[in-house]
Amino acid sequence: MYENAAVSETGAEIVQIRQGWFMDKSNDIISRINEKYAKMSKGHKAIASYITDHYDQAAFMTAARLGKELGISESTVVRFAAAIGYEGYPQMQEALSSWVKSKLNVNPMQQMDRKYGGSSQSEVLELVLGSDIEKIQDTIQNLDVVAFEAAVDIILSARTVYILGIRSCEPLADFLAFYLNIIRGNIVQIKTSNISEIFEQMIRIGEKDAIIGISFPRYSMRTLKAMEFANERKASVITITDSIHSPMNLYSSCNLLARSDMVSIVDSLVAPLSVINALVVALCMKKPQEVKENLEAMENAWNNYQVYLNDEIDYLNEDSVFETL
Repeated sequence: MYENAAVSETGAEIVQIRQGWFMDKSNDIISRINEKYAKMSKGHKAIASYITDHYDQAAFMTAARLGKELGISESTVVRFAAAIGYEGYPQMQEALSSWVKSKLNVNPMQQMDRKYGGSSQSEVLELVLGSDIEKIQDTIQNLDVVAFEAAVDIILSARTVYILGIRSCEPLADFLAFYLNIIRGNIVQIKTSNISEIFEQMIRIGEKDAIIGISFPRYSMRTLKAMEFANERKASVITITDSIHSPMNLYSSCNLLARSDMVSIVDSLVAPLSVINALVVALCMKKPQEVKENLEAMENAWNNYQVYLNDEIDYLNEDSVFETL
């Protein structure tokens, strides 16, 4: 496990360098694993390696899920937690979550200053738009076309489609829910800040249904739990997230990956929105007549109930303008 590790010692402090990680010899979970790795059993070493290499996923896994991932028993995972000094698996998972949070806890203002400090306003505009273009290009190259096509089929065939995006991902969920409702109906957008209310809104989900979970770093535990619940109910699970290492993929059979980086105080969600746009267009192309009929019905309802009043600006018909000239 440590073939490429370099160790230096200054007094009581040991700094260990592994795969680019600089870690203080403290009481964190990674240090505990490092201390005891050499004397671990084969099964415990497998768990240790998985945690250090996939910590972002392991932090969200139950003992049973981690054991299943590695092909070992849940009891072996529980014993591993005790072997590295924790009272039980929940305590170890909490320690891992704290370690991951500290690793991701980069001051966004400092990060923004490093990237844009000294740039003029026009240069900031060019840099931000250029960065967004790069994210879309990266998404085009890495998005799984087979998964995209599967997502379209799942959405069209599902009895009910549930959509969940929390915090900065909520606008993406709003956008997707709005257009899916036009395309096919039976759309449930889950909106809540309480995990119990999420389950209440999903109480009828089953194997004929589908859920679309949208989450990017920092990943939402509420979204992950909803996807786990849907998976246990044998519903089809689609995720829109940033990486194959995202914990959102744990319960999903269809993963749509879109690059998203936080280089300022806001998340860049341009690429995920483009993927959602592509989904909407692909769905429309599959059911053009139904979409046309739904749009005509909406237009009639707007006219009959005066949704748009006389002070609204209508779409400008250029042909009619030219005819008056």
